[in-house]
Amino acid sequence: MEAITTISTINLIDMSRNRQKKTFKKKVNPFLLPDKCFKYKYRFNKSTARYIISLVYDQLKQDPRGGAVSPELQVLTALRCWGRREVQDDCADLHGLSQPTVSRICSRVAKAIAQLASTFIKMPETVTEERSCMTNFESLAGFPGVTGAIDCTHIKIKKTGGDAAQYYINRKGYYSLNVQVVCDAKLVIRDVVARWRGSTHDSRIFTESIIKERFNNGHFRGRLLGDSGYPLLPYLFTPILHPVCRKEERYNSAHIKTRNSVERCFGVWKQRFQCLLHGLSVSLENGKAVIVALAVLHNIAISRNDDILEYENLEEVTIQSQHQIDEGMGNGAVRRHSRYILDTFIQNNF
Repeated sequence: MEAITTISTINLIDMSRNRQKKTFKKKVNPFLLPDKCFKYKYRFNKSTARYIISLVYDQLKQDPRGGAVSPELQVLTALRCWGRREVQDDCADLHGLSQPTVSRICSRVAKAIAQLASTFIKMPETVTEERSCMTNFESLAGFPGVTGAIDCTHIKIKKTGGDAAQYYINRKGYYSLNVQVVCDAKLVIRDVVARWRGSTHDSRIFTESIIKERFNNGHFRGRLLGDSGYPLLPYLFTPILHPVCRKEERYNSAHIKTRNSVERCFGVWKQRFQCLLHGLSVSLENGKAVIVALAVLHNIAISRNDDILEYENLEEVTIQSQHQIDEGMGNGAVRRHSRYILDTFIQNNF
């Protein structure tokens, strides 16, 4: 009996020696950084960052036992990963976390912010709001009656597997999501669709989008401006590929200057969040949530006048349109009716 007791005691001693003691890294407080340094590293000023944290605080709050990460540190860690495009392992070391923890944090924060899309990403809801949008667009180049500018941009993603993997390869040869955006003259994102594979054409995404259905049903008084990758419709004006008179040339010039809003929107959006410019390193499903979340954050920044730092050495963002499509594609009667409306519009306004 004594021998058995002795053996058990020895085993317990060995187990206690082999058991690794759980340790926690010291977590830092980024809000202690100087204001200018904070904005450079986290893409927002401290006031806006605290506002973002307040929006998702309840969803991110965790049990304080066991070294839980505070909602403040969760949001700031995600912002740094997205804004500076830092490797998650490096970001983890900077914030006193582990890489797997940072990965889970980014996913959790993205989903929490993406749930706010219906609040921060929406088309004009009243006649007064839409009239204000039209006025802002008209001030750019004298193009009247514009509710939004529409275009698509490719967001690079990591290589995906499965039978459908090839469909994520775009015409430039890399894996991407083709993201459709409608913005206003102030570069606010009014509508975003972030679920289509990179090989999908712009016109296909628009044809199957809710925004097209809403325009078809007469929810808006104005129209959209799109590039030649879209079909000409009564509520979607595209450039005239072969202008034959001065009025059509003036129309094209005003169209380009006005529709340029969406390209500028892409530029500002991608410069604030470098992961959109260089590519997402997360899973496909998480990537979709991140894109919507970053659209929400972009709108929050604009609403709070939180601009990108002027001294940053920003890389040039080149936005290229999809291949031109034939103006003749589509239903003949709709095509002729749309062209009649466009010709009448040009004669009356240019």
